[in-house]
Amino acid sequence: MIIDFHTHSHASDGALAPAALLAEALAAGVEQFALTDHDTVAGYRALLEGEALPAGFHLLPGTELSSLWSGVGVHVVGLGMDIEHPALRAGLARLDNARRERAELIAERLAKRGMPGALAGAQAEAGDSQIGRPHFAAWMVAQGHVADANQAFDKYLGAGKPGDVKTCWPHMAEATGWIVAAGGVAVLAHPLKYKMTRVKLKRCLKDFMAAGGSAMEVYSGRQTREQTRALCEIVNEFGLLASAGSDFHAHWEYGPRLGFDAADLPMEVDLLTAERLGVV
Repeated sequence: MIIDFHTHSHASDGALAPAALLAEALAAGVEQFALTDHDTVAGYRALLEGEALPAGFHLLPGTELSSLWSGVGVHVVGLGMDIEHPALRAGLARLDNARRERAELIAERLAKRGMPGALAGAQAEAGDSQIGRPHFAAWMVAQGHVADANQAFDKYLGAGKPGDVKTCWPHMAEATGWIVAAGGVAVLAHPLKYKMTRVKLKRCLKDFMAAGGSAMEVYSGRQTREQTRALCEIVNEFGLLASAGSDFHAHWEYGPRLGFDAADLPMEVDLLTAERLGVV
């Protein structure tokens, strides 16, 4: 079974339109799929309004919510929730406002470093998408401030840099609660990206579970089999569901490919599937 429960379209910071992303997932043999754009369900709504899905293919409601835990920016993927639930709608509206506030702060910091006009530029790059740091990076490249997006993040937008603004995000427990209230499964996304020690990650998971979180990604994009095994051991230790997704944003040489074959799991886990979520 090939699944992918973590992907992005141009409704947030992905390169492809939702329909194009879905078509590529189907071509890659994905059988169970979730579009999890950052802090929005607009891409998923677009898929619902599109063409009929092939028989046997499962499309899950999804999103990836920005949040904070112990000063660390962490992401919580929501799967299988009611996208019309008042708690989720209110949470997404709050995050939309937070993104706008964060964009203003990033622009102010870039202006102090000789790059005025960043907010309008990033907004133009984003269009109807949720504005994020990749849009600032694209504008910086277009204006000649940096050579490429990697340099933009290395110097200005990455972790610990001037454009790394986290204070606008809600606490992880709040974001998790919105998903759970809407009947979904809350998944701690890409745990290896936070560069936490194993002890700190376990502390984070305890707080996550106390807030209603019940799953963690054991596979996200390109990672080694040993890393996947270590994460599988943690979900088994905590009694969590295991989720897997590519975190696909765009085609590039070192980027992840769509889809994960469940047969490649290095050990037995309680795998999150469409059936477990009641999506049939």
